[in-house]
Amino acid sequence: MLLHSFGREVRPWSDYAQSIRSELQRHSPWPLDIVDHSLISARSGDDESERPFVEYLRALFAEHPLDLIVSVGAPAAGFVQRYRPQLFATTPMVFTAVEQRRIQYANLTANDAVVPIRIDFLALMTNILRVLPETQNVAVVVGAAPIEQFWREEIRKEVAPLADRVKFTFYNELSFEDILQRAAALPPHSAIFWEGMIVDAAGAVYDGEGAFKRLHAVAKAPIFGYYEPNIGEGFVGGPYTAVLDTSRQTASAAVRILSGEKADAIRIAPIEFAQPRFDWREMRRWGISESQLPPGSMIDFRDPTAWEQHLPLIASAAIVILLQAGLIGVLFHEHRRRRNAEVETRQRMAELAHINRCATAGEMSASIAHELKQPLTAIHSNAEALELMLNSAAPDLHEIRDIAADIRKDDKRASEVLRRLRGLVKRSAFEPKDIELNETVGEVFAFVAVLANARGVVLRCVAAPQPLRVRGDRIQLQQVVLNLIVNGIDVLADRPRAQRSITGRVRRKDSALAEVSILDSGPGIPANRLGQVFEPFFTTKHQGMGMGLSIARTIIQAHGGDIWAENRIDGGAVFRLTLPLSVSIQS
Repeated sequence: MLLHSFGREVRPWSDYAQSIRSELQRHSPWPLDIVDHSLISARSGDDESERPFVEYLRALFAEHPLDLIVSVGAPAAGFVQRYRPQLFATTPMVFTAVEQRRIQYANLTANDAVVPIRIDFLALMTNILRVLPETQNVAVVVGAAPIEQFWREEIRKEVAPLADRVKFTFYNELSFEDILQRAAALPPHSAIFWEGMIVDAAGAVYDGEGAFKRLHAVAKAPIFGYYEPNIGEGFVGGPYTAVLDTSRQTASAAVRILSGEKADAIRIAPIEFAQPRFDWREMRRWGISESQLPPGSMIDFRDPTAWEQHLPLIASAAIVILLQAGLIGVLFHEHRRRRNAEVETRQRMAELAHINRCATAGEMSASIAHELKQPLTAIHSNAEALELMLNSAAPDLHEIRDIAADIRKDDKRASEVLRRLRGLVKRSAFEPKDIELNETVGEVFAFVAVLANARGVVLRCVAAPQPLRVRGDRIQLQQVVLNLIVNGIDVLADRPRAQRSITGRVRRKDSALAEVSILDSGPGIPANRLGQVFEPFFTTKHQGMGMGLSIARTIIQAHGGDIWAENRIDGGAVFRLTLPLSVSIQS
């Protein structure tokens, strides 16, 4: 049972009761059935009115005795101690939210535990004079209920050392309406100390909260006090009794007792004032500087400065800016390194590609020599015939013209072979230009035709029906196609002559890509090797270096394209490469 001193809604005891209930439910290992009851005599001090309440409680709990009683406030504690023999002789009790001076320690039993608080009125008044050093008069608002009369005398005794510095005026002999009038007409350098208002001198009863709000609305002086709930509702601030500190200690003692521990074995020291807290709004209203507050004070409801209000945003922005600056610096550095690395890589790739082209030309030397021998032999024969005709008595001019045309044709044929060979072995940097893909691939097939013919391989090149322009280096792209064709010719060496064929196709794959495919009629690539054919030093040739396809992949990737190998369903392998079309073609 929670036994209230003044009712479930009278502050500050109602705040203690609500907090105790929450802490009990949070920390109890068992479900609790908590009932609330309130005294009806605390405001008047009429002991006769307590007897019906005693009988009510006796009848209520005769058949279902309580496991624990928690009294909230001094009047409830005094009531239990007076009527314990009749009502709760063996029921454990926790006295809480009661100032240590209000506890009758001599009357405590083995079933009683106390969670006391200590109120230091001298410290409270000293706080007023520290915060407002020019204060000359302190008006003490206190009611006429028995407990309020007790505290009026305690305040008077404790603040006596300050009597020569400030005048204390007690309003206990006034009705609350008169108190409001006095508070509204206080002279400068005054302060109000709120002890409480349960019953005024005219006998009017108040709930505490409503009375305080009315006082705050009219007061012409700052209001101080020690009830935590009023900080933020009108108190300027200072030391205070923390509701949560008392509630936690109370819940802990209750759980220990319900767990079987003896109540009188639970000793709790008086709970002192918590660290001072102040309301920034009241400080600003009464012109109180933060420098006047006690050291370590907390300030609630402060209007943050622009810096404080946006500190996380400002700090985040600063961090982001610093990170971005650092990242940009790193990126610039990495970009420079990457660009240098790309230049170096391209140089190395160009050198390696040149070596590969020279090696390919070396492999084709016999075919190139054969292809050159035919036009040179024809030129020699035609030159001899021309010489004989010119030495005759009546040379045939028409025949001479035909011979001269044949010489020019054979010379052009030989020059074209040499041009292609020179382009193949020429050392040059990566030089991207707009090139026509059909023409580029067709030249490679024409160049390698002699080698294919010598090896008994049928070459076919199927061009796209429309021109396909790509951005790239003509020599390097031709090297890729040449490598694929030569590899195909080598693969077909063990096949019957009737089954040796290589087909090249150029087509537009989609709106952005052109595709070149080289298909052979060979045995295909083992499935477990398909993913390795473009790796450096991987080769199936007895004397191969394994660099041709690796270089081909590097070249195609440098052009922004892709290259891969597949096996054909009807036998043989196909190598496909894609290249991005020039913007003009895409559009």
